[in-house]
Amino acid sequence: MLNSANPALSVLTFEPIDFWLTDKGSGTDRTFPSSQHTWNQSCIFLLWGLLPALHFSSLSSGIWDMALFFFLIFGFCTGPGLLESSPKVRLVRGPHRCEGRVEVERNGEWGTVCDDGWNMKDAEVVCRELGCGAAKGTPSGNLYKPLADEKQKIFIQDVNCNGTEDELIECDRVEDVFDCSHSEDAGAMCEKSPPKVRLVRGPHRCEGRVEVERNGEWGTVCDNGWNMKDVEVVCRELGCGAAKGTPSRNLYKPLADEKQKIFIQDINCNGTEDELIECDQVEDVFDCSHSEDAGAICEKSSPKVRLVRGPHRCEGRVEVERNGEWGTVCDDSWNMKDAEVVCRELGCGAAKGTPSGNLYKPLADEKQKIFIQDVNCSGTEDKLIECDRVEDVFDCSHSEDAGAMCEKSPPKVRLVRGPHRCEGRVEVERNGEWGTVCDNSWNMKDAEVVCRELGCGAAKGTPSGNLYKPLADEKQKIFIQDVNCSGTEDKLIECDQVEDVFDCSHSEDAGAMCESEYGRTQRLYANCPYPA
Repeated sequence: MLNSANPALSVLTFEPIDFWLTDKGSGTDRTFPSSQHTWNQSCIFLLWGLLPALHFSSLSSGIWDMALFFFLIFGFCTGPGLLESSPKVRLVRGPHRCEGRVEVERNGEWGTVCDDGWNMKDAEVVCRELGCGAAKGTPSGNLYKPLADEKQKIFIQDVNCNGTEDELIECDRVEDVFDCSHSEDAGAMCEKSPPKVRLVRGPHRCEGRVEVERNGEWGTVCDNGWNMKDVEVVCRELGCGAAKGTPSRNLYKPLADEKQKIFIQDINCNGTEDELIECDQVEDVFDCSHSEDAGAICEKSSPKVRLVRGPHRCEGRVEVERNGEWGTVCDDSWNMKDAEVVCRELGCGAAKGTPSGNLYKPLADEKQKIFIQDVNCSGTEDKLIECDRVEDVFDCSHSEDAGAMCEKSPPKVRLVRGPHRCEGRVEVERNGEWGTVCDNSWNMKDAEVVCRELGCGAAKGTPSGNLYKPLADEKQKIFIQDVNCSGTEDKLIECDQVEDVFDCSHSEDAGAMCESEYGRTQRLYANCPYPA
């Protein structure tokens, strides 16, 4: 009995909790149930020791206090077994969190899965547990370099899921692995869930006003508390490289329509989350307007595809990058939908054709690998890596490499009033209108990017734009100042820049001098007369 001095409580005994805790005798030995839940024995003993301290004044209060006691056991002692917990599985070394080598967690340690018996039903469960959409394949885990360290354990093999389980831990499996090595680690490829965030009205998909999706509707984010940690998460979710800034939301015109909702405010990310939805946030917004919408600037990620040996960067033999190495693509089943994705990823406009890759001489070196074949894109993907494909190529040669021909996007920059198209005052295009560039911080790295975008050879100088008469009309806008290129960008729009210009005039317009397409500089000094 709990309290022999109180007959009213004689109905309350220890028996109701014998399911969890059974006394074996006079000692403190306890037997715990065989289940997947981890019991904190010290915690239970602590609460058990506090039980006599409960004072019951009546039968009803005793029942409620006993209920509270059981709640404490469940809430504090069961750990992740009964409370919602993070997935116990992850995919590593793949192109995104929804593809890679399979690893499972046990007692805070991550180990791999042997691919004995591994199949699509098992991958379906992994994809479901990770919230990654449908299973697309079971690639060998040794595709994802580097391989797991020899010291890393292989936790399970002979996994046998029926495909309907919510978690891999629910599937039948063998947990003592004796005959498997990391060259046999299992892999999984899932249909990556589309991001629930996007950046709009910016110069590219990795910069702009932040919008989030809820039930098929897109709304904005209030910038209360918005900071670089929040931007880091947005950039990670979009696959856009490092966070570069939290620009004023009203830079991206036009502003959001008044009818568009503001979904969230007071976001508080720690910066390590994979998706913005995982961050702390307030979803009832009462005191924010679209003039306070949050913005984000991310480093635009380099494409994992390129076209080589063609007449320009938007036509040629298709090559893809894996772990810093470039390989070709077999043209088995290669078609216009696949080319559309390549052209989209490269920012090269519409697909115009799928020429044979062997048109672009010289052919790829025999030592260069053929990474993928049987590409099957729907045509709507943003990147070739998102398409279905086979990554083990056995029956293809470089005479069968795939090619793509895209409609080359016209440059968004031009040089005007110079002696030829590769020298003059710098102008950039925005929404069909041409404006100039302030020369604050303008330097050779910026000119290198302009020359590259125009296909004009090496940069030769950064002359003042006011050398090229007549000066820009007073009504012509100055679109950007403080350009900061690394010098490796393909387009000026990819460089860091400030787009609100307050303190510049056309006498400060930037200029650029490139090596002309004829391979020589047509004008050597600004004060020399033009050739006759």
